Amino acid sequence: MEASALVAYCRGGFEGEAAADLRRIAAQADVALDIAVAPGSAHVIAYAARLDAVGWDRAEAATPPIFARSIVCGAGPFPLLPPAPVPARADRVTPLLAAIDALAGSPFHAPPWRSAWIEFPDSNEGKALSPLARALSARVDGELRSRGQLDEQAVRRLHVFLPAGDRAYVGTASALRGGWPLGIPRLRMPGGAPSRSTLKLAEAFATFLGDREPALLRPGLHAVDLGAAPGGWTWQLAQRGVRVTAVDNGPLKGAVAGDALVTHLREDGLRFRPRRPVDWLVCDIVEQPIRIAELVARWIADGAARRAIFNLKLPMKKRYDEVRRSEQRIGEILDRAGLRYSLSVRQLYHDREEVTAYLARVD
Repeated sequence: MEASALVAYCRGGFEGEAAADLRRIAAQADVALDIAVAPGSAHVIAYAARLDAVGWDRAEAATPPIFARSIVCGAGPFPLLPPAPVPARADRVTPLLAAIDALAGSPFHAPPWRSAWIEFPDSNEGKALSPLARALSARVDGELRSRGQLDEQAVRRLHVFLPAGDRAYVGTASALRGGWPLGIPRLRMPGGAPSRSTLKLAEAFATFLGDREPALLRPGLHAVDLGAAPGGWTWQLAQRGVRVTAVDNGPLKGAVAGDALVTHLREDGLRFRPRRPVDWLVCDIVEQPIRIAELVARWIADGAARRAIFNLKLPMKKRYDEVRRSEQRIGEILDRAGLRYSLSVRQLYHDREEVTAYLARVD
């Protein structure tokens, strides 16, 4: 079977930006897409008359999406129910397994798969499909395991996407790029953290650092947190044994205010510079994206910090253009300084009208 459909998961209200991600990757892969955008649906469907799945996978790795949480390459939609009237105990498993078998006939998508995820849109309507997804997952997972089609060492993951209860898309995505079902990390609000914003930084560490997190956030390192109050990001750093200079005219709250690893300076985060270089800069200041991009880029270019994670608060319109403009400005500053660097930008699950970026010097 030849892959002909792509499903991109995203935050509701950002379907246009997820579609822009697909167009960028398609340009890299030299493929024409017919993209369907339904506002508020929390996903985007794209079709291609002929899609080179290997070429698409390479293009996605070279041009990572910003707003699409996951992109599944496969086919569909496949009907899961017969025409009306639908029997009271309709069998959705048999047609779903038939669709999976059809996908398995493609060399690119062939099993074994690392795991099988049954997913649905991250929207109010989509969440109503959660019981169905759980029921299907148990049946499908059991059948695939009995066939020997699941292997924890496999490099691709099987995805079944339910836009509604009567149809499904099936496809695969690289398991090597990580991810979570529905693109939603399973993070609990820590009891000692002073604000829910702490989850943004926890997700950013998991997304951008992955297995490198213990080495890059080891005890004894030094960090600066710009716009620290009430201390959610500072708390994440201090919990890892990192010494933090928390810069904000506002107060820190909770236990972080008295943490021995934390020094609170009541200063303007946009003007502050450390006396000595630090290992990390984190920044969650409400300001124009281009201004934050320039601020962080200059910290890295001047050697004030080696790595940075920061948020860019997006405008209501032309959000994609604003992100690209900020990326370009960062590149201009660091290229002028003659530095090699790595820059990644993603809209995380815990972000709202913003994106999170990771910038690091590369020696």
